[in-house]
This record gives sequence, structure tokens and C-alpha cells, in this order.
Amino acid sequence: MSKLGFVSILRTTFDVPLAQEMIRQARSALTDAGYELLGRAEPIATLDEARAAADELAALAPDLVVVFQSTFADSTMVMALAHVIDAPLLLWAVPEEHTGGRLRLNSLCGINLAGHALTRARYRYGYLYTAPSDPAALTKIAVYARAAAARRELRHARIGRVGENPAGFDTCLMDVADLKNRFGVEIVQIDLQEQVFAEARAAAPDLVSGAGERLAGRVTGLDTLDQTGVSGTLGVYVALQEMARREKLSGYSVRCWPEFFTELGCAACGAMSMLNDEQTPSSCEADVNGTITSLMLQALSGDAAFGSDVVSLDAERDALVLWHCGLAPLSMADADEQPGVTIHSNRKLPLLMEFTLKPGMVTIARLSEATGEYRLVIGRGEMIRAPRAFSGTSGHVRFEHGSREALDTILREGLEHHISITYGDYVEELLVLAQMLNLPVLQL
Repeated sequence: MSKLGFVSILRTTFDVPLAQEMIRQARSALTDAGYELLGRAEPIATLDEARAAADELAALAPDLVVVFQSTFADSTMVMALAHVIDAPLLLWAVPEEHTGGRLRLNSLCGINLAGHALTRARYRYGYLYTAPSDPAALTKIAVYARAAAARRELRHARIGRVGENPAGFDTCLMDVADLKNRFGVEIVQIDLQEQVFAEARAAAPDLVSGAGERLAGRVTGLDTLDQTGVSGTLGVYVALQEMARREKLSGYSVRCWPEFFTELGCAACGAMSMLNDEQTPSSCEADVNGTITSLMLQALSGDAAFGSDVVSLDAERDALVLWHCGLAPLSMADADEQPGVTIHSNRKLPLLMEFTLKPGMVTIARLSEATGEYRLVIGRGEMIRAPRAFSGTSGHVRFEHGSREALDTILREGLEHHISITYGDYVEELLVLAQMLNLPVLQL
């Protein structure tokens, strides 16, 4: 669960007993929901107390800080928190009864004042105007907490970039310094030949055979393929798995062709499928931004994500066909179909996974630089059950706002040819994450 900071603000010129009761209810609702609240339990009432609370919380490194405005206060205390704590703020005000008498809390005006100060200082924030007893409060906090945890994942991510993107694949270009400055993502350049190929060839035979035995228990047809090529792909998997552990890598972007075929005699796809299944997201064609997108989705869903091409429109089913050679994680296979393995359709070498993506709600995303500036492309759709469209891994996605319309947007906007998916609905979390990262949004 996300690391949640909690700071309450109370000015003693307002109704202190009511404010304290609101604070108690808010803290109880959060702890009952399973959150461990970081920071001091007592409210802050002065700028000095706010500065001390900020220093204490900063040392605990929360993902998100809930600022509970139990009464009105000027913006100085909230700004003291924002200046010191490297975490998004969620401002929480509470409604109060219209009694015709005293304004007992004036909480809403407090977050209005704080929001203005934060905006002028170019800080991003979220807000709640909800009673602590309202379930909607916990729902919104959960969305913000998941988005904040994803932000933290990015800030500590290390992506292994294996080789370079192929010529003409400008969709896979990236800016190492900009990714570090904007998102905190560190790119680790890895030599294709001297590191990956060398370690794959030297992979311990028992580790390679063990990986093969585990895979054989999940797929059909492994023993029917050329075993030299199969061992080559499994050696790549072992090498990349060990490298990720050793170098503390969060994921990979891999130059998957032509050298894997022409020099190592196997496909990278199967190895990347196995890594994706283990939640070490791996994109082909050295697509760093694609891997970052999958990391976002994986952090939100807690499940595997992977990047795919859009290759066809099935107008009859109102669906776009997502396809890739065979790097989708096996956890995404349709339960009604036993996944298999195959050879690359063009290069005729193993090892690729072959199955249809399972039906269910999916979230679609892409960290895009099509305009020269970052945007987050977000979509929601349903993976529907349909006959397999092509060899490898594929599925039919029916987009929420129409699949032809989604395709029109992709082509009109000149978006990248890879989009990432994960199962479940995390659109709200992505919208919040985009706000936290100061990213414009394009919705499919």
C-alpha cells in the first residue's frame, strides 16, 4: 500500500471541538482502510509547527501527503509543506451545516487559499471537499495514492536500454537527460553484443534448462521447435533476468532485431514475454518510452503490462487488433486456450509465445513525444473474445469511445506505433498521475 502522509491544520479561533472531531474521523477512516499514516498525529497551528512537521515527513518519504484542513488558515503552512516534501499534496476540506449562525470551520476557503498559492508557485495538487464519513473520500484518496505510488516508481526506475532503436523507428527515440529531469527515470545503456549476447552465450546450462522446464509446464509445443534456437532465447532470458537483479533494473527496452536473428540465431520475443510476466516490463525495438508506459500501468494495476502494435481494424466487431510477434506475458492468455510457442513469422526462428489475449477490461496508455513535447495518451477498452487474428500474440480491443475513432486519433495525431495495456480500469489513476507529472493528456 502507498506510504501516506497525513497533516491536519487547526486554527484555535474556530470551533476547536468540531475540528478535532473531524480530524479524528478522517484519521480513523484512513487507518480502518488499511493506511499507515506517517507524520505527527497532533494538528499544526503555526508556521513553525508546519516547518517541523514538513522536516519530519520529508525524512519518511511518503508517496502522497493528505493535508486535512479542519479549519480555515492562511496558505503559509501548506506552502511550508510543499517546499520541503517531495510528494504530491491532496488538500481535504469538509462541508459544514448551513445553520444561519457562526461559520464554525471555514475549511473550504482554507483549501481555496492554499490551492491558489500552490498554483502560483507551480506546485501540482489534488483536492477533496467531502465529509470524512463519506465513502467517496476513501475512493478518491485510493486513486490518488495509487497514482502517487506510480510516480514514486518512476522516480526510482532504472531502464536497461539494450542497443539502439532501428533506423526509421523514430517512435522509439528518447532523451536520456530529459527523462531523468522530468520523471526521475534513469536510462542504463547496455551493449547488445558485449553484454547481452556474451552473457546469454555463457548462461549456466542448469539455469537455462530450468527456465525451459518451467516454461514447458505452461505452454504446448516447446519440444517441437529447433532446440538450439529455444536454448538461445532461454539464455537471453537468464542473462537479462540476472542483469536486472545485478543492476537493479526496473525494465528493459531491447533492440530485438536483426542481430538476435542474424548473430545469436534466436528471437528475443520469448525472453521478453517471460520478463513481462515477471513484471520486468520489456519493450521491443529499444522503445524506452514504451517501457516507461508499461511501468506506469504495472505500478497502478499490480499486474503485468506490455507494449503492442495496432495492426488492424475489425469494423464488424468495432475493435482494433493489437498484435506483437510474441512478447505478451503468459498471464494475459485466454483461459479457454492453451498457450503455445512458435517461430518468428518472418525470420523463422524460435522462441515466441502464441496465444489470444484474454477478454476483460483493459487500460491503454502511451507516454508520447509525437509533438516534440511529452503527453500521456490514455484509453479504456474491452478485450473481447474473437478468433485469433494473426500468429504470435494478439487480441481485439473495443475502445470505449469507438475503435475507428481511436484509430483516427492515433493516425491524425501521429502517435507512436506502440501502445501499452494492462487489465483493469485505471483511467482515473492515469489522469491523476498525468496531473502529478504535469503532462497534457490525449484521450483515445
